[in-house]
Amino acid sequence: MGCLSTFSLLSLLSLSILLIPTATQPAVALPLSTDSRWIVDETGRRVKLACVNWVSHLEVVVAEGLSKQPMGSIAKQIGSMGFNCVRLTWPLYLATNESLASLTVRQSFIGLGLYGSISGIQVNNPSIIDLPLINAYQAVVSSLADNNIMVILDNHISTPGWCCGNFDGNGFFGDQYFNPDLWINGLTRMATMFRATPNVVGMSLRNELRGNKQNVNDWYRYMQKGAEAVHAANPEVLVIVSGLNYDKDFSFLLKRPINLTFTGKLVFEVHWYAFSDGPAWRTGNANQVCGQVVDNTMRKAGFVLDQGYPLFVSEFGVDLRGTNVNDNRYLNCFLGVAAELDLDWALWTLVGSYYLREGVIGLDEVYGIFNWNWCDARNSSFLDKISAIQSPFQGPGLAEVKRHKVIFHPSTGLCLIRKSLLEPLKLGPCTESESWSYTQQKTLTIKGTYFCLETDGLDKPAVLSIMCTDPTSKWEQISDSKMHLSSKLENGTAVCLDIDSSTNAIITSACKCLQRDNMCDPGSQWFKLVDSTMSTGAITFGWFRSVLEYLTRNAWKPTSLAVLA
Repeated sequence: MGCLSTFSLLSLLSLSILLIPTATQPAVALPLSTDSRWIVDETGRRVKLACVNWVSHLEVVVAEGLSKQPMGSIAKQIGSMGFNCVRLTWPLYLATNESLASLTVRQSFIGLGLYGSISGIQVNNPSIIDLPLINAYQAVVSSLADNNIMVILDNHISTPGWCCGNFDGNGFFGDQYFNPDLWINGLTRMATMFRATPNVVGMSLRNELRGNKQNVNDWYRYMQKGAEAVHAANPEVLVIVSGLNYDKDFSFLLKRPINLTFTGKLVFEVHWYAFSDGPAWRTGNANQVCGQVVDNTMRKAGFVLDQGYPLFVSEFGVDLRGTNVNDNRYLNCFLGVAAELDLDWALWTLVGSYYLREGVIGLDEVYGIFNWNWCDARNSSFLDKISAIQSPFQGPGLAEVKRHKVIFHPSTGLCLIRKSLLEPLKLGPCTESESWSYTQQKTLTIKGTYFCLETDGLDKPAVLSIMCTDPTSKWEQISDSKMHLSSKLENGTAVCLDIDSSTNAIITSACKCLQRDNMCDPGSQWFKLVDSTMSTGAITFGWFRSVLEYLTRNAWKPTSLAVLA
């Protein structure tokens, strides 16, 4: 049944809020290409991929959720949630097995005994019920195009089904279901099929290479062939290449670069989940684990940014019920890195529930942005948290103002803001942040003024001051995570920037969770200094009036205002 049949009034109101359009983004001039580590449009302006994964590679080989909602409604909600692209998965056999590709949607569901899903699709998407599977896939891409959503085609697996395991026969070239020649043929067919489809901006060659057949020589041999085949068939798309060990390792590129005949289209992709490191985030000290995991990720994959290639985190995600400590601590660390490096990314997953996954009909997906019936956001606060990284902080064509810092708080997805000197520093949208500079003297100063951030006492609000040479105005980036901003009180006691949870005000409190303790969550004290060239909160006449009032209250001469400006 469709969503409206089970909606309460509250659900309807929630959906209406969900569908309020986000801030209008500049139109993207397709196709996309690369400019050093950035993805850019045809005008040379940076385009940040803020994607969500939409699963279409399971046994049914139909994009999930189409029995719950019209595809156009889903596509519209993807945009309203702030995503500008979809990583749409597909199994290799959809492009290489004519019997599978020509099977109709109805026949596919009947073959799996999913009669309830057939009824749902007849209600919500009747136009596809008797289409061949490959045409139904094209219809989803078309619907996303109608809603200005870019698409990355991701060859997720060979045989339709859940991914991934070391021994599922789909892991590496030469495995039971992974014939390299057939794979190249499939890539060529998909690239050709969507050659005249402008919103298909990229093709991800293969998801999560793995298993005991992994080796570097075959990686170079076949990945280079696959990349060349895609580019030859469709030179407009980005060619997105995965690494080894479940897409976590590109370290071999340090000694031997990939060798391709084309330029300006190559992107590397990496995956990063909490469970990749077992229970470390829960059993270890979060600061130390964050430092270790980030160092390892940069050593194995992040270095490609310095080599002049974009790095696309094509899968990350968490249990959106909010009760998984391992995931929650990882997410704060990830968001800090994603903001600092201004990475392109794709969240796992859009899917609220599956037609059939691993033998379970209607399995609830706790990583899914949608809830089980695909009607509401599973966790609206999570959407708020990731909203800041959905927009670029910097890149070609985005130099609206001089480079500066914003002070980003990963746990909330917000930044330090201040509308006047008479109000406390608080957290707010990063688009309203002050422009900060971090000086060689380790002061945090609002650009264009002489005001710096200062600690005013233990568990008291942080303040702005023009006395910027005292120890109380020096801020060190301490702890293994490099996300504690620490200063010293007049008596020499170290304090860290923190959040007053009751007022959302910025305070300084005793530094916590720096090491060893695995029961402590440092999230409230984690801040990231992020480079930006995007305009933020302007210094208005009202702001200057508050400066004058501040100076008057503190017995400064009003003529000092000109100096401060």
